[in-house]
Amino acid sequence: MAGSKEIRNKIKSVQSTRKITKAMEMVAASKMKKAQDRMRASRPYMEKVFNIVMHIARANTEYRHPFLVRREKVRRVGAIVVTTDKGLCGGLNTNILRTVLQAHKDWTARGIEVDYVAIGNKGQGFLQRMGGNIVASVVQLGDRPRLDRLVGPVKTLIDEYMAGNVDEVHVFYTTFINTMKQEPRQGRIVPIPHQFRAASGEMRKADIGEGTWDYIYEPDARELLDGMMRRYLEGAVFQMVNENMASEQSARMVAMKAASDNAGKIISELQLIYNKSRQAAITKELSEIVGGAAAV
Repeated sequence: MAGSKEIRNKIKSVQSTRKITKAMEMVAASKMKKAQDRMRASRPYMEKVFNIVMHIARANTEYRHPFLVRREKVRRVGAIVVTTDKGLCGGLNTNILRTVLQAHKDWTARGIEVDYVAIGNKGQGFLQRMGGNIVASVVQLGDRPRLDRLVGPVKTLIDEYMAGNVDEVHVFYTTFINTMKQEPRQGRIVPIPHQFRAASGEMRKADIGEGTWDYIYEPDARELLDGMMRRYLEGAVFQMVNENMASEQSARMVAMKAASDNAGKIISELQLIYNKSRQAAITKELSEIVGGAAAV
């Protein structure tokens, strides 16, 4: 059995760790509310923009935007991987990176090359270790994502797609379900699918009626549609980063709460061991005193 001094040192060490995890839990809880509000506020906006895009896709026009046309053969894809900059958030990054690794193996087995855009320090480090071809990255986004920092990396893949070097663009991110549950997801964003995945995981079609529409474009269809599609894709990635940040703060709060609770249990166990050790030492000293007195 360890000595009383060693046990006291262990108790102090665990108590110090518990103070840190408790503080991190409280910080994550305060940030979580703001992150969830931003995420929920942008969901209706993106759903409405998606409906507008689908209206345009069914319009009667001679110009068909490349973002709406699927290519017959896929030789190269682009992948946007959204992760966190910091750790200590449970299995959040592990789950999404496992999905990335599985998709990478599937694409490689089919002879498809992959270009990656990393959003978040954890994803960038993983892709570098995996040997993936990273064409752009953005890290240290802070607690509030800024669209101007995301536009550059997203534009890299969009330009590659328009140039014909990339045939599809996929995104990997974690969506927020509730405080206790976050789900890793993968989806194609270019060509733009005719359905979108709701927060509940349900695939929904655009809220449009039957028939077609004939719009009047000013200055012309090509310029207007190109700007509209690009803004939609940038907004979609921005929404996914918001989802990931809300998931990060929730996962970190839960992980730190579990760490604090486990530290409390360890302290209780060590305190019990310490009390037993101290009682054994006292009993031994009394026995020695009694034995010495008897010998005299």
